[in-house]
Amino acid sequence: MREFTIGPNDAGQRLDRWLSKTLPLLPAPLAQKYIRIKRVKRNGKGAKRDDRLVKGDVLQLYINDEFFDAPTPENAFLSVFKPQLDIVYEDENLLLVNKRPGIVVHPDEHERVNTLITHIQAYLYQKKAWSPYWENSFAPALCNRIDRNTGGIVIAAKNAETLRIMNQKIKDREIEKSYLCVVLGSMNPPEGKLENFLLKDEAKKQVSVHKRPVEGGRTAVTLYRTLARRNGLSLMECRLITGRTHQIRAQFAAAGHPLLGDGKYGRERENKKWGRTSGQALYSYKLSFPFPTDAGCLEGLRGRTWTVTDVDFVQTYFPGTEVN
Repeated sequence: MREFTIGPNDAGQRLDRWLSKTLPLLPAPLAQKYIRIKRVKRNGKGAKRDDRLVKGDVLQLYINDEFFDAPTPENAFLSVFKPQLDIVYEDENLLLVNKRPGIVVHPDEHERVNTLITHIQAYLYQKKAWSPYWENSFAPALCNRIDRNTGGIVIAAKNAETLRIMNQKIKDREIEKSYLCVVLGSMNPPEGKLENFLLKDEAKKQVSVHKRPVEGGRTAVTLYRTLARRNGLSLMECRLITGRTHQIRAQFAAAGHPLLGDGKYGRERENKKWGRTSGQALYSYKLSFPFPTDAGCLEGLRGRTWTVTDVDFVQTYFPGTEVN
């Protein structure tokens, strides 16, 4: 229990507004609940959220200590009242989460709270599967990333051993990631391989594609096949051999067939024509774990595949097409 005495600067405020300023990590719905069930007392008695505070009032807060912490990126999960997650699979070691387009995976300069990792940590914290107050060195972490405007399956590790093994598997290319995308025009040949070198410009947050090695460039390899063609658009399946920043988007654009809706590498006029201006038509829809070598605590994943078939742009531009 924490006790506060209201001074002249806080007098006149509503109780709920004072609480939100004093405990910024406490979600508003949870604060309202605590007031309602009398875990917030005013002068030893229950109070209402719209009570006006008076100088000399003594407030007793029967609220968990973690909500009194100063807000930091590490405890932002406390401010998430109802985690919004589309969980594809969960076990004691990891989560596979279907990230919807528009959500950023980690905090950045534009978004600090409403991120995928924050919602994952809030979910695990609220179900008492993890707490930063139990651990000294580990917090649930993502093993792979997906761009803000790209959707798809993201792997989240619940413990350090899982994170270590999964990161090594990704590095050793023992995990297969397949994407769906819509490109302008038709690829020729309809099935093949894109292989070149990508050079990242950190300032522009963009990559350039080169046919030959360049200083600082990294090899990028993508296998692709055409699933359907319709009205000058092609639905493609791509399997990443390497995992570089903007790999699929930049490679198809360099091949003359940019992704529909891509504001960075695509064609604005075509995006407007097709009504796709809010993000590229790209989805990491399938994740496979062939695991040719020992997988330790993740052995149960060996040979398994998870697929997301509810992909908006497939039904919008290729209605009736089935993907699996």
